[in-house]
Amino acid sequence: MSKSSGMSNSELPRFLIGSEVGESRKLDNRDMRNISGPYGEEEEEEDEDQSERQIVVGICSMMKKSTSKPMTEILERLCKFEYITVVIFPEEVILGEPVEKWPLCDCLISFHSKGFPLDKAMSYAKLRNPLLINDLNMQYFIQDRREVYRILKEEGIDLPRYAVLNRDPDRPEECNLVESEDHVEVNGEVFHKPFVEKPVSAEDHNVYIYYPTSAGGGSQRLFRKIGSRSSVYSPESTVRKTGSYIYEEFMPTDGTDVKVYTVGPDYAHAEARKSPALDGKVERDSEGKEIRYPVMLTAMEKLVARKVCLAFKQTVCGFDLLRANGHSFVCDVNGFSFVKNSMKYYDDCAKVLGNMVMRELAPQFHIPWSIPMEAEDIPIVPTTSGTMMELRCVIAVIRHGDRTPKQKMKMEVRNALFFELFEKYGGYKSGKLKLKKPKQLQEVLDIARQLLAELVLHNDCEIEEKKSKLEQLKTVLEMYGHFSGINRKVQLTYLPNGQPKASSEEEDTLKEGPSLLLVLKWGGELTPAGRVQAEELGRAFRCMYPGGQGDYAGFPGCGLLRLHSTYRHDLKIYASDEGRVQMTAAAFAKGLLALEGELTPILVQMVKSANMNGLLDSDSDSLTDCQQRVKARLHEIMQKSKDFNDDDYSKLAPTGSPSLVNSMGIIINPVRTCDQVHTLIKSLTQQICRRLEDPKSADLQLYHSESLELMLQRWSKLERDFRMKNGRYDISKIPDIYDCVKYDTQHNSSLALEDTLELFHLSKALADIIIPQEYGITKAEKLDIASAYCLPLVKKIQLDLQRTHEDEAVNKLHPLYSRGVMSPGRHVRTRLYFTSESHVHSLLNIFRYGGLLNEQKDEQWKQAMDYLSAVTELNYMTQIVIMLYEDNNKDPSSEERFHVELHFSPGVKGCKDEENAPLGFGFRPASSENHEKQTNPGSLEDLSQDEPDRAVLTEPINIQKKSPLVRNRKGGSMEALSESNPSSRGLAYRIFPSSSRQSPEIKPSGLGFEGYSLVPSIYPLETLHNSLSLKQVDEFLTALCKNGSETQFKRLKTLSAMFESHSQPSIDVDSLETPVTTPVQSQPTAQSLWYTGGPPSTSSGPLSPSVADPSSNFAFSSE
Repeated sequence: MSKSSGMSNSELPRFLIGSEVGESRKLDNRDMRNISGPYGEEEEEEDEDQSERQIVVGICSMMKKSTSKPMTEILERLCKFEYITVVIFPEEVILGEPVEKWPLCDCLISFHSKGFPLDKAMSYAKLRNPLLINDLNMQYFIQDRREVYRILKEEGIDLPRYAVLNRDPDRPEECNLVESEDHVEVNGEVFHKPFVEKPVSAEDHNVYIYYPTSAGGGSQRLFRKIGSRSSVYSPESTVRKTGSYIYEEFMPTDGTDVKVYTVGPDYAHAEARKSPALDGKVERDSEGKEIRYPVMLTAMEKLVARKVCLAFKQTVCGFDLLRANGHSFVCDVNGFSFVKNSMKYYDDCAKVLGNMVMRELAPQFHIPWSIPMEAEDIPIVPTTSGTMMELRCVIAVIRHGDRTPKQKMKMEVRNALFFELFEKYGGYKSGKLKLKKPKQLQEVLDIARQLLAELVLHNDCEIEEKKSKLEQLKTVLEMYGHFSGINRKVQLTYLPNGQPKASSEEEDTLKEGPSLLLVLKWGGELTPAGRVQAEELGRAFRCMYPGGQGDYAGFPGCGLLRLHSTYRHDLKIYASDEGRVQMTAAAFAKGLLALEGELTPILVQMVKSANMNGLLDSDSDSLTDCQQRVKARLHEIMQKSKDFNDDDYSKLAPTGSPSLVNSMGIIINPVRTCDQVHTLIKSLTQQICRRLEDPKSADLQLYHSESLELMLQRWSKLERDFRMKNGRYDISKIPDIYDCVKYDTQHNSSLALEDTLELFHLSKALADIIIPQEYGITKAEKLDIASAYCLPLVKKIQLDLQRTHEDEAVNKLHPLYSRGVMSPGRHVRTRLYFTSESHVHSLLNIFRYGGLLNEQKDEQWKQAMDYLSAVTELNYMTQIVIMLYEDNNKDPSSEERFHVELHFSPGVKGCKDEENAPLGFGFRPASSENHEKQTNPGSLEDLSQDEPDRAVLTEPINIQKKSPLVRNRKGGSMEALSESNPSSRGLAYRIFPSSSRQSPEIKPSGLGFEGYSLVPSIYPLETLHNSLSLKQVDEFLTALCKNGSETQFKRLKTLSAMFESHSQPSIDVDSLETPVTTPVQSQPTAQSLWYTGGPPSTSSGPLSPSVADPSSNFAFSSE
């Protein structure tokens, strides 16, 4: 019990505050309200001269800091210690009076900020010799980032690779900077973009991050928070030419920073916040404060906090951690810094500081003091309820969004200049070379210009054909006025004996000797519509995740944002190396995580390029033997100038797929249909030519800044290439024709060109046969080709599912802050794979034809297969989603413990086919064994029972008693998504509340993933199966991998080893920890907490705000 309750006002500990005009006031009883907690052991006997034995703690800093909310909260608590009085030095005294006239104190808390006279504070410490909470001399070093990094390096603390550029005329050898397009060389050290440029002065917060041209270039400019912004994107790509800077490697942190606050070497509070480099938007709560989340530090990170605190001799010290690639790196040390808006931290900080002061000074003052002991805080966390399952893993494979038409030109080249270029960039290592960087594309353009100039001088009739190709190469490379790897690329493939046979585009006479096949690709950029689709789908995707309390509860998907910010969301986003795929991934991440601003910073930080042994990339120009045979058969069947007969149906559609049969019924005679298509294309090019001649159309701008000339080029090339010189049709051009007419029908319909709809329907019917059948005609071929494309991806998905329940060491939320969250120590693993059409077709074929389930025995799977057979096109934003749930009530070894669901959406709705779209059975409908419980087998949802989902998001939802959902009272979010109680499994339910835009005419059986009513242009997710066991899926994937060919299996093992090596082994912290030697005291005249050489007492506060990890293991999973 505190004695202060029996004391008069005059006997209360003094808390003197310097006011604006230099006056000071004494806090009254209201300020000195008692709080529970052992801030000081009480002696039973009264001591009459107790008030004369007060320990005075002086606060010497600028007034803005001394009177800030965190400081006031902590000082109020510090005054609860019976023998401690706090005196705040007024700012005018600090600035205007000599140190001899400053107030006296026994312990000094003094720290530098803008305008503070650190020299005077050091003079005062030398004069009065108080106990120093934060060493003053070291605060000079903290103001210089070079010194900070030097000290961190000396202490063996991990920091990003860096180099210092000193622009000092006296030291020219330290100012060696060579700048290139995508990297800088600083004093011999090369930093590839993205890299970070920091001013050497820690007071200068203008930190720049430079992005590579492949991601769009430009830079992100960070600054001290102004309103709701902390950074802004700039197109400027060149580094600053005045001032001294540190250049360092950019660390990919998945968009969050960790701020760590120490109070002595044994206490650290950590918070996550959105990285200012991500979109520059500061997230603020209802009070206008930046939103931050307490996180748990790993044992290794606690060791780093201890080292930083001791190395810089700052008891109260803030520093920044970057968690990247399974390691933690310190990137900044801020010195004296308090947590804002955390009552727990205020309590802990005052307790730790008070105990430190009493432990050091009580013996000198002969104050009776014994170290208080208290029980550890026991986190009380609700467990999962009854039959609810916990979402553990979400895996999605997603096709890119709407793009401009892809265009391609092939030419065989033999000129020595091309071979020199091939050798320069290491083409002979693999026989293939991909050129995307602006500098590389410029070199190809230079060669084309040089050869064309030579052709003008020596007009050789033998190479006229090549001249037209060179001119096209030159035209395309000059097209945009600038280079970006996102919209053009050149591929070179070494042909030891030249072209094996004439391609459909070229029918030159064969020449002997080695050559290079040059493939120029352009177009295929993600359109603004594609960005919107991806972003909206990302926003809707949030709602598949549990949670959503507090500030986020007002809108759907809040659970995911809270999970991600508190490091309970283990998210990795992978994309192939195509620009459109990477930009789709970035736009999706923007929607998923509620980011703002440009896509380039998001792409660089959030999206991993997964070009690892063909994980998401495939070289469509090097086809497998099986694919070559399939294409030849397709070509043969589609070249017949007669009506399809029964034999053709069995040859072309042996699986009996309704979508194929319907398309063949529309086509009837393939050559006659191709004739019609060619005639329609000619009509289209003639119409465009007439428009070009019309003066009114001179400045006509088409969608995505295309001109009529470029549109004419597109269609003229297709007209030339589709009908070959021998009069036959090149059916490999059908997908391109459909691509172009689909694009123009959707985006350029304002031109009102005649016959486009007829061209659309005919080319779609042809494409609906050609595209899916290029991936195999028979089931065996489909599986063979699918394995060649996506065996590495299948193995990766298997690893993702296995690792989810094995790895519990990553990114846990501090349990004290997790009340109301299911299993706070657990995390949800999300793996998103963005790729192209080939991988989506292949993966779907693996699930359809690989033998996952027997459709004769499983009614739900049979319905799913019927639905997939009726889907005509895997359009942009097609999704294959696998969700893994855990039933915590089942035995850990039971097959029923882990439950897998498979979902699918055919992506964006087509221009005119919505009314004919096949209907699935909704999202997460009743499982097959409950069919007898359904009153209407054709409709798996009773809409009358589903009214709550139609509530407007902002209104409270009236939950039906039957509903298995646990909704937040603000609506729109849930704590659990899976329900396994047999009595209610017959109820289908939706994850998303409906939007008012939902069409009332939609049939009940096709309701699907209701949340995608938020994305009206995308088909909802349909459940293919919702009662698979993890063992079942794992055995299926294992069997698939074993059936791969020997060469594929070798490639697979390499990939597996690569991913296995990413998982860090556990490290025993005790074996790593070296004894901390006592630093030499720089100012022996002033007492310092750093002067005592004994081990720190455990009484100075709890080890950390997190629960101690008994195993002291530190491991990250980086998949």
